[in-house]
Amino acid sequence: MRRVAITGVGVVSPVGIGVPAFWDSLVSGVSGVGPITTFDVSQYPVRFAASVEDFDPTASLDTKEARRMSRFQQFAVVAADEAMADAGLGRMEGEEAERCGVIVGSGIGGLMLMEEQTRQLMERGPSRTSPMLVAGMIVDLAAGHISIRYNLRGINFAVVSACATGNHAIGEAFEVIKRGSADVIVAGGFDAGVTPLGLAGFCAARALSTRNDDPQGASRPFDAGRDGFVIGEGGGALVLEDWDHAVARGANIRAEVLGYGATADAYHMTAPAPDGNGARRAMKLALEQSGLPLSEIGYINAHGTSTELGDAAESGAIRAVFGDQAPPVSSTKSMTGHLLGGAAAIEAIACVRALETGTLPPTINYTDPDPACDLDYVPNVARQADPKTALSNSFGFGGHNATIIFGRADR
Repeated sequence: MRRVAITGVGVVSPVGIGVPAFWDSLVSGVSGVGPITTFDVSQYPVRFAASVEDFDPTASLDTKEARRMSRFQQFAVVAADEAMADAGLGRMEGEEAERCGVIVGSGIGGLMLMEEQTRQLMERGPSRTSPMLVAGMIVDLAAGHISIRYNLRGINFAVVSACATGNHAIGEAFEVIKRGSADVIVAGGFDAGVTPLGLAGFCAARALSTRNDDPQGASRPFDAGRDGFVIGEGGGALVLEDWDHAVARGANIRAEVLGYGATADAYHMTAPAPDGNGARRAMKLALEQSGLPLSEIGYINAHGTSTELGDAAESGAIRAVFGDQAPPVSSTKSMTGHLLGGAAAIEAIACVRALETGTLPPTINYTDPDPACDLDYVPNVARQADPKTALSNSFGFGGHNATIIFGRADR
């Protein structure tokens, strides 16, 4: 089986557009949560989110291209541009293009465009519906746009597994390269769910924090005062590449993908299995594939959404797998909010940067320990360490669980 390198990364997030800004915010403990200003939230029980402020798609796309894409697709292309440039790659030609692909997903796709066009239909009739509605709404067009932009003619499809989307995309790209079916794959996940309908739906499900008087303190994973997650938007792209292919072209290898585990809870539409069984099995599968002993995992980036049930179940699953050897754990969602289908991809990039810099990003807003969550959560302040490997968990509505293990390039 071939080794799989990560040679490029790109981010659009509530705490920064571009990897340098994103990482600086994480290690500084900066929150990207604030009041929603893009639509009227006066009648909502939740009036804040982790939005991508000052996002200008025309910094990467011409105006005509940008108009043909919905917001989550714009996020995808902008992040892919950064990742491809970081990898030292451009538009592919000839036979090489046929060995390069895209596996990019989303949780809910072009929800904002769908809402806008539904209003158009109701107010002005079907003749006024945009011809770009379907292309802007469906999840697979993010992968399609990246493929067309870079002439990537190999494997190309979308993943939809709610909040586990990004890890599933990375994991499946890892498997495709490992078995020899591709040399390069752009993988990741994106969402733009901070919309009137998106917010209303999560409010109705009572999944969100209601700390309207303290938005930046609302996302508090593993803290006893947590009361729900903070909805966010954005996502990340990673260039995965056959190790030998990367070495042959002199690429800068940022990290290595070592293991992937995917399971299902088969328990409930939205709640995790209380015993964390699915999460535990996903971690064990990733560990088995990596061949690493428990003692070699240096850091865990938790799913850690700031929900009462989810944080306790994940903490229990980590304890069940690692016992007294559990490494430091943090949830960067304390700063970024929960990007839904985009969450796992930016958290994978946080793992890559942690391995490169020897810095563990903190879990901010951790002030009141919960006895049900009894691990080292790197509270409030980043920590210098020397992790050679990092494990990233992501779990989604429907009982989807995905775990990825990354290794330092010089491990």
